[in-house]
Amino acid sequence: MIKLKFTRLAFAVGTTVAMLSATSAFAADVNVDAPRGGWRHSGGESSPFTQPVHYPASSVNTEGQNEMALIKGRINGNIKKGPGKLIVNGVGMPLSVGAAGEFARPYSFSSGSNNVEVRSPDGSDVKRVQFFDTNTSRPLTRLRVVLSWDSDGTDLDLHVISPDGQHVFYGNRVVANGGALDVDVTTGYGPEIYANTAPIKGTYHVYVNYYGSGGNDKDLTIAKVAIISQEGTLSEKQQIFQVPMRKAGELTLIKSFTYP
Repeated sequence: MIKLKFTRLAFAVGTTVAMLSATSAFAADVNVDAPRGGWRHSGGESSPFTQPVHYPASSVNTEGQNEMALIKGRINGNIKKGPGKLIVNGVGMPLSVGAAGEFARPYSFSSGSNNVEVRSPDGSDVKRVQFFDTNTSRPLTRLRVVLSWDSDGTDLDLHVISPDGQHVFYGNRVVANGGALDVDVTTGYGPEIYANTAPIKGTYHVYVNYYGSGGNDKDLTIAKVAIISQEGTLSEKQQIFQVPMRKAGELTLIKSFTYP
């Protein structure tokens, strides 16, 4: 009886392993070339916060960026058509994946602990990278606003107005109070990111403008806005808002909030 039970168990285990092996043979494989895991120091290397923008863009622009300010890699294997998913420090967003499985986008990380997760379009494979930037002179981002959306071939623009009236958007990407827009993505999904290392106190207004739908027949797109304050600290707070954008030209107030 004992021998029979062992045989059945062995058969079940063997069958499970075979099924997993067969599944993995068709699953995508995610490689993240940057950022690299472990400890690093970003001092002494050029990691410009703003990126050149060529409008209208055919892809997310990463020229002039080193690995201290990039998320890039490749998804190999049988890739399902559509976006992957990128999660940075707990904030999820679609990730545009090229025909050969390549992905790349600039990102301005804060000092301290950071984590990046990339998922293949069908969710069959996940790659996680955790790293710690020991450069204490690199300021923490005290206020970050991340815009992403759920359709390709569409262009949504992030607008943030600070309490002193400074207006950050693709036409005015860096302002005197320290607020900046890191990249203007015009090819679908986003993200676009506003960040400020020393935000002034008061009321902020976050708008999204549906700039255009290009050749995409799907006019309706869902804008997702994440507002993160005190990022990377015990006082970190995240707020997530999803708003339907119905037609090109639409300007929508997503959220007014008070900092701190």
